[in-house]
Amino acid sequence: MKGATTIQERLWELRKDKGLKLEELSELTGISKSALASYESNDYKEINHGNLITLADFYEVSVDYLLCRTENREQVNTPLTELHLNDEMVALLKSGRINNRLLCEIATHPDFVNLLVDTEIYVNGVATMRLRDVNAVLEAIRLTVIRNYQPEKEDVFMETLQAFQIDEDDYFCHVTHKTWDAILHDLRTAHADDTESAPDSSNASSVIKAAERALRIPGNFLDVFCYAMCEQLGIKYEKLPEKERNDLKKVLKKSPHYKDSPLSSRKRR
Repeated sequence: MKGATTIQERLWELRKDKGLKLEELSELTGISKSALASYESNDYKEINHGNLITLADFYEVSVDYLLCRTENREQVNTPLTELHLNDEMVALLKSGRINNRLLCEIATHPDFVNLLVDTEIYVNGVATMRLRDVNAVLEAIRLTVIRNYQPEKEDVFMETLQAFQIDEDDYFCHVTHKTWDAILHDLRTAHADDTESAPDSSNASSVIKAAERALRIPGNFLDVFCYAMCEQLGIKYEKLPEKERNDLKKVLKKSPHYKDSPLSSRKRR
């Protein structure tokens, strides 16, 4: 979840965002293909003033954005007063304690507005009176039935009337939780191929496969254990000289845990 940190990366990202090849970009901007390629290569060639402005105008971004002096493509130097950010929020964003890029992705997700609306409804207590009215009506009906008909304590109808009553905290927790889960799921999917994201596979499956292979080798439990351990270390246990295998088992037998484990021959019948 990292943004471009060099001019080369930024130019490459902008061109890919527009789905253009170097030849097409050259035709649209009037800048030679070789020059454009050099601007994006690791062997960076300085961009002259005219071409820098041409590329900024073409991509509809600021020159500062091309030069990686800002993360904002369009909104340049927006006054804080327009954003209604308090001092604490500005300090937090500048502190480096949170991932500002991730925060921006969360806030610009299509469902975030709905999440914030539901949160505002709950915080401001907008729906509190309506929910209380509904609960009061249901409770009045329940008490009327009890008074007039004396139903059994476990009566299904009576239990249903009580279950229909809505707890405000539970309701809004459920609503916001669903929206929040959807946002997080979409962001995780969007960044699944990022280099810093954890791979889908884990070491657990490889360990299980190694254990299965170890169980098929000839020998006792200690041989199986040594085989599995060596495989995790990238050592071919079966190719070790017999002396080295025996030395390894001798070392492991010195462990105080060995005599109490299934590996100990004294525990086998």
